[in-house]
Amino acid sequence: MHDLIRLVGQYGLQLVFASVLLESLGLPLPAMPVLIVAGALSASGALSPGAAFVVAIVASVAGDLAWYLLGRRYGSAVLKTLCRISLSPDSCVRQTESFYSRWGARTLLVAKFVPGLSTVAPPLAGAMRLAFRPFALYSTGGAVIWVGVGMLVGAVFSAQIEDVGRYVARLGTAAVYLALASFAVFLVVKWWERRRLYRSLRMARISVDELHRLIERTRAAGTPAPDRATAPAALAPSVVILDVRSEAARKLDGRRIPGARPVDIDAPQAFLRDVAPQTEVVVYCTCPSEASAAKVARMLMRNGFTRVRPLEGGLDAWLAAGHVVEDGETWGSETRGGAA
Repeated sequence: MHDLIRLVGQYGLQLVFASVLLESLGLPLPAMPVLIVAGALSASGALSPGAAFVVAIVASVAGDLAWYLLGRRYGSAVLKTLCRISLSPDSCVRQTESFYSRWGARTLLVAKFVPGLSTVAPPLAGAMRLAFRPFALYSTGGAVIWVGVGMLVGAVFSAQIEDVGRYVARLGTAAVYLALASFAVFLVVKWWERRRLYRSLRMARISVDELHRLIERTRAAGTPAPDRATAPAALAPSVVILDVRSEAARKLDGRRIPGARPVDIDAPQAFLRDVAPQTEVVVYCTCPSEASAAKVARMLMRNGFTRVRPLEGGLDAWLAAGHVVEDGETWGSETRGGAA
């Protein structure tokens, strides 16, 4: 902390701008401590509070704008890339999609305070085709709140921050080693949680080709695949397909496997009241290692369904194979999987 106080005092606005911009761009370099120190130095007169406030807001909005433009240009591909490199790959985008589905553009007002959400929210807003003006308004509003809180905390507790800085200075290199060790422990814990999650979700998958054959056999037998809402129990469908993507994800890409039912991941059994427990159920998503699909599959198995399998590769694998999909807001017209 003492070194941070010295650095902010020495480099001032440049360090504030760089730290906020880098965090907004997604680097694991928390800018809040810099903002708190900047607030403390502003209270003591060592740094211009107005200049620091404006510089931090500009840096925050600049980082958000870069992600917003990438989201508009590349859509869900940007989100999938972020998800792959995340320490919590299954939850990173899904949580953001859940926030955005509920709060819309207002998500940007609080995104900076939620780890992971701050990086994913701007490209998601771009991918969802949020107009530039409301994006700029909410992104700036969120930056004002976030920067204001950080600098206000620093100003109010400036004396205590200086005491902490002096204490850390007395610790010397031991404090640096402690910080590095804590970060290393954090990374190991997240890696272990990720490994344990995937190990718990290991189960038999169904390939896209096998699912395609099941659908074709259902059609050949004269049994229509279940529609979006429900299918009459008398039809006894050979396979029921569940789309467990979030609402925001389905808006990003309206394509689905023919006959798939969009369901709530937290209560999938509510969408299967018309389905016999022995029916073949296939679950798909667009998340890494089909984690969400596997979670839903386990939930259904605990509720008495005996033949439940996640789709290997999810919707992406189905599209890559070029199989027929239903497209558009009506979820009715059919196109080839390769056509966007």
